[in-house]
Amino acid sequence: MTNLFDVKDKVVVITGGCGILGRGMAEYMCEQGCKVVILDRMVEAGESLVADLKSKGFEAFFVTTDVLNKEVLEQNAADIMAKYGRIDVLVNAAGGNMAGATIGPDNTIFDLEVDAFRKVVDLNLFGTVLPTMVFSKIMVDQKQGSIINISSESALRPLTRVVGYSASKAAVTNFTRYMATELATKFGEGLRVNAMAPGFFLTEQNRTLMTNPDGSLTARGEKIIAHTPFGRFGEPDELYGTLHWLASDASKFVTGTLTVIDGGFDAFAI
Repeated sequence: MTNLFDVKDKVVVITGGCGILGRGMAEYMCEQGCKVVILDRMVEAGESLVADLKSKGFEAFFVTTDVLNKEVLEQNAADIMAKYGRIDVLVNAAGGNMAGATIGPDNTIFDLEVDAFRKVVDLNLFGTVLPTMVFSKIMVDQKQGSIINISSESALRPLTRVVGYSASKAAVTNFTRYMATELATKFGEGLRVNAMAPGFFLTEQNRTLMTNPDGSLTARGEKIIAHTPFGRFGEPDELYGTLHWLASDASKFVTGTLTVIDGGFDAFAI
């Protein structure tokens, strides 16, 4: 009987592959037998990660990128195709936040730094749109491919203070649904676009908002945990099951969806 979850030898491209979540996803997909291409602007970190993965016997390849530059992405795609001849999965994990796009506890929306807001929207939205446009062209020619965008819990509920991040991730969710219908109706059912919405996972961008230097919870962290039925933050490996499912044929009739991985946060109403 066919194993619907078999992803062995799939070529998986991960933008932002050097971040906490992206790195973990890269390692996991390597463990499943995928050929993983890590796209990131951090050259030293990317080369170090690939060297580590190769030392474990995995197939990995690092490509320096700029997710906001279409010409660079097109060259990335050409380099990957020259090496592997196909691209099966794109994971848009590049993203982040900036202090200036966050409203301080003693500030209001009128204190928002517009330039910082724009940069966050550029990174999260255009940093998803441009790679999707470039790599989906290859998938159209192949008549097959899965694109997995990383949205956020905050796309569903505009969380207090993080206005730039929330708005941009909501846009990613909307774009995911648009691209899912665009590709399927015009180019065939082998092309799928879905999004994952992680709840609260500690990352480089939010750690200082959630925890104090001694590891204890901040007031904001306490509120979030109190509203999470599981009573804790998520662990990176708790995203991998959804990632694997969306990358595999087990989800071949699934497109345009947003899968929430949040320990029950969105479902919980006081």
